[in-house]
Amino acid sequence: MRRLFPVTDQTVPAEDRAEDREWTLDELADAYAYPSVTAGAAGAVTAAGEPAAAEAGGGGGPWLRANMVSTLDGAAQHDGRSQTISSAADMRIFGTLRGLADAVVVGAETVRLEEYRPARAREAFAARRAAAGQGPAPAIAVVSAGLRLDFSLPLFSEPSVPTLLLTGAEAPAARIRDAEKAGVEVVIAGEGPGVDPARAVHALAERGLVRLLTEGGPRLLGQFVAAGVLDEMCLTVSPTLTAGYAQRIAGGQGPAVPERFALVSLLEQDGFLFSRYRRV
Repeated sequence: MRRLFPVTDQTVPAEDRAEDREWTLDELADAYAYPSVTAGAAGAVTAAGEPAAAEAGGGGGPWLRANMVSTLDGAAQHDGRSQTISSAADMRIFGTLRGLADAVVVGAETVRLEEYRPARAREAFAARRAAAGQGPAPAIAVVSAGLRLDFSLPLFSEPSVPTLLLTGAEAPAARIRDAEKAGVEVVIAGEGPGVDPARAVHALAERGLVRLLTEGGPRLLGQFVAAGVLDEMCLTVSPTLTAGYAQRIAGGQGPAVPERFALVSLLEQDGFLFSRYRRV
């Protein structure tokens, strides 16, 4: 893996800066660490030279990042799944982002299509999580209006950290009872049948879950974008072309004015580009 941006040391020979090797999980965790404030003034920067942001978990409020993969022609999946356009390096970053998060927020349709299982504790991140005051693994927070989910699946019945179910006040009462009977904590985060994105982020933060990661799907990510609550986009560009009619990484109604994000990091391995953008 090579860091293409930012170039942190211009004195290093170009051939050394371009060294292509597999990064350790510690190196990836450092590269994808949630932002922390090093100075209180506006326009402050972190030690890495990136724009400073409110510290996740440090009184500055929650931080919501997204992690998605897209082909060169904009497809977020192939044959209904994202794994087919992914890579080993992409999955290592996927695991790293989970290893840093308090909670993984995901839509019900993605849970069904990707056959989600509980997040697992990983020894590689144990010390880092303990130092940050985190539990052994992130909670999975499933967003659903209709609650058409099988609560006997391991995601709900066998999690090491209790799975949360985010829904609206007008969600089917019988399905809420079914979820609670199965031991799932139901969080009301909307006045209607569905979830209000800003309320969902706030409800998770109230439970101490401030380092947030959403893995989509496209409809849920589109809702976060439209609500203006997405702080960071981690986008993998897959060197593949699929054509067809696959979804983009974000769908649905967009914001009235497009939001501008700034590039803060760009890595490359095997033709895959791993970018990080933060809201300006």
